[in-house]
Amino acid sequence: MSGFSMNGRDYRLPAGPVAVVCVDGCEEEYLDVALAQGRMPRMARILQGGWRGSARGALPSFTNVNNAAIVTGVPPARTGLSGNFFLDPETGEEVMMNSSDFLRCETILAGAANAGRKVAMVTAKEKLRDLLSPGLLDEGVKGMAFSSEKAAEACVPTHGIANVEELAGDTPPIYSGEASVYVLRAGVALVEAGQADFLYLSLTDYIQHKYAPHEEGALEFYEALDVELGRLMDLGCRLGITADHGMNAKCREDGTPRVIYLEDELAGEFGEGNKVICPITDPYVVHHGALGSYVTVHLLESSRSAEIAGWIRGLEGVTEVFEKLEAADLLELPVDRIGDLVVMSAADTMLGRSPGHHDLSQLDRPLRSHGGRFETTVPFIFSGPLNGEYAERAAADPRNFDVFDYVCNGIES
Repeated sequence: MSGFSMNGRDYRLPAGPVAVVCVDGCEEEYLDVALAQGRMPRMARILQGGWRGSARGALPSFTNVNNAAIVTGVPPARTGLSGNFFLDPETGEEVMMNSSDFLRCETILAGAANAGRKVAMVTAKEKLRDLLSPGLLDEGVKGMAFSSEKAAEACVPTHGIANVEELAGDTPPIYSGEASVYVLRAGVALVEAGQADFLYLSLTDYIQHKYAPHEEGALEFYEALDVELGRLMDLGCRLGITADHGMNAKCREDGTPRVIYLEDELAGEFGEGNKVICPITDPYVVHHGALGSYVTVHLLESSRSAEIAGWIRGLEGVTEVFEKLEAADLLELPVDRIGDLVVMSAADTMLGRSPGHHDLSQLDRPLRSHGGRFETTVPFIFSGPLNGEYAERAAADPRNFDVFDYVCNGIES
């Protein structure tokens, strides 16, 4: 069994294929309900011979932040990813953090590829392919990276593979459950064809934003995932399954969104000039209208940080407010890529700028979203029992970005 080191950790490489699956937005209840209703028989079999627990994700509980942590094995303070979106202190511009230029450390995927494994990263969202593929497609490296969103565009020079649609079928719409199922189907096809033996498969949370765990739309989706997870098991994959974040309903009893428009609130109390950044913002705002449970605040006068933080703590629905250095320390964030304040809200409440910044016109169901403390607990599942050392660690405070460590080093041989 060979191995490699990456970002201060050693990873053993088992003889058979390895597949880590990030089920975007997978609150634990989705699995509980689907399993209880018999909709995930293959998962039930995986759990009979494996291990299930929970892990704590990184804050903010957003897609880019946690996927970057998972593929590097380190928290946001090391990866440099503070959100999907931030105010760049070097330019003063509000920008997406979708480019690998923002990533400050190498990935486990590149490490495995350099160690001789045939690595495949398949993401639902194209933004993650761009962000997480540095080093994976270098000359002489056995790696590939493509998304279900842009599957038809994959070619060898830029993705390490061509003709993906012949492998996995027609490119699905990104706003669909099929975008996630396609990721798993592609992973299965790559293992079957002998083209990959070390995989990262990252799904999208379109269904979780749309449906609560008990709704049929969610149950049908998890039933479809179950089929492909079973196929990976049948192919002998050593599986690790986790999520980037959970999901909660953010609405009143009548289904209307429960939102604190923090920039407007600050303007009413302290005057104009304090800017709120919503790091959930990404190219896929139909999901959530760029509303989540975590924002940063860039103050006109940073000397008033403590005063304004104290006032925000008094707002109904706000649960935590941290000044910059405290947030960087306690939440493991890159200090140069957050605002003067970090604000998080209750499980049923969202934070925004002002109504004009958030288009909710395309929502056809009560809004569900994420980003704060209440969406950090996620599934942590392995296809085999854990050895003594890792079982002890799992009983403490495992992190979702430990998943590759557990798959490579923690499953009993």
